[in-house]
Amino acid sequence: MKPKIHPKYMTCSVTCGCGATFETRATVESINVEICSACHPFYTGKQKFVDAAGRVEKFMKRYGMKGDSLSASRKGGDED
Repeated sequence: MKPKIHPKYMTCSVTCGCGATFETRATVESINVEICSACHPFYTGKQKFVDAAGRVEKFMKRYGMKGDSLSASRKGGDED
């Protein structure tokens, strides 16, 4: 390794928006994050259901489609 070209690798304090902190090593003294394993829904087991069906219904409403006509066009499509 060449001398005097590498950044200093020191102990770093990571602070989350929820207030949790932990120590790691990095080239900076502190890191602020918005979400961590202490408050992320995947790790805490408090996952929220994303309403994907609501988006489809919103699309259908916006473009004047009905759910039946869409499924009929899929079934009765190209039958050559």
